[in-house]
Order: sequence, then structure tokens, then C-alpha cells
Amino acid sequence: MTKKPVNSASENNLFRSAVTDVTPLQYNKITYNTPKPSVIPLKRQEDDDQVLIDMLSDEYEPIDSQADDILSYCQAGIQRRVFSKLRRGHYPISDEIDLHGLNIAQAKIAFLRFIQGATPIKSSCVRIIHGKGKKSLNKGSVIKRKVSHWLQQHDRVLAYHSTQANAGGTGAVYVLLRRRQY
Repeated sequence: MTKKPVNSASENNLFRSAVTDVTPLQYNKITYNTPKPSVIPLKRQEDDDQVLIDMLSDEYEPIDSQADDILSYCQAGIQRRVFSKLRRGHYPISDEIDLHGLNIAQAKIAFLRFIQGATPIKSSCVRIIHGKGKKSLNKGSVIKRKVSHWLQQHDRVLAYHSTQANAGGTGAVYVLLRRRQY
């Protein structure tokens, strides 16, 4: 059994009196001011990544390095005192990246984005953790060799040296960066 709605004249009058001051909408289409999702320019990101990749050459294959080899490099013109301070780990680290578990292509992109994006405020020193390559079976420390080679090619790198034992030892490097020119 369904109930029929009661439609009395008094209810109609009550409704009409309640809506007498209401003005009808001009538009019958309701729009919501929700922000559109931001567009991620994937092609632009790919192009930027390719530019970064092309910045560094992989043509030269550096000499095999062992897990315990110390990495060290200093551009001409860097004071001995500055390099010695870097070597001893006396500069505060402004940022760091860990490249463990990445293949060479992934490590190169991550490395380049990190170096390009590093904006040292108080310190111009960063730490790159490349690992010692002990899990690389017979290949030795592949990422360690590549990082050393890439660092020597990058124009922002003034000097680098393997870290102190308490900061990663030969599995990481301190990198002294040239401040960005804005």
C-alpha cells in the first residue's frame, strides 16, 4: 500500500508565502570554482633530464676503484687550507643524497638534479653517498667510479674528498660547490 501525498490548499498557500521573496536564478547551470589540477609537463621534464644527461660524458671509463679507495680532487686555485678543511670534514653539510640501489642511468639523473638544485645557504659543502660497491659482485664500485668522474666534469664542483669514517668513509664524498650566480 502506497501513501498518496496530501496536497491541501493551505500547504500550497504556505509554500507560496515562503518563496515570495525568492528571485529565480539567471542561469540554470551551476558552476563550481574548483581549482584545476596542475599540469605536469612530462615532455618538458624529459627534455630537461636529457639536457642534464648530455652535460656529462660517459665516454671515458675511469680506472677500476676498490671499495676502500679514497676519492680526492681539487681544482687549480683552491687554497690548501680550504681543501684540508674539506678533507677533514670541517665544513657543515648543507644537503646530501644517497645513490644506493640505483642503476647508472638513475644515479646520473639523481646526481645531476641534486647538484643543479643544491643551493648552499650557510655552507657550500654537500655529501654524496655512493656506497662502496660491495654488493656489485665482480663489477667493483660502479657508482663510486661514475660519481668521481661526473664530479670532475661538473662546473659547480670545486673539490671533493672521501668522507671521514664516521660520515660514510670511502662510501661517500664531501663536495665543495661553487655558489650559484643569480
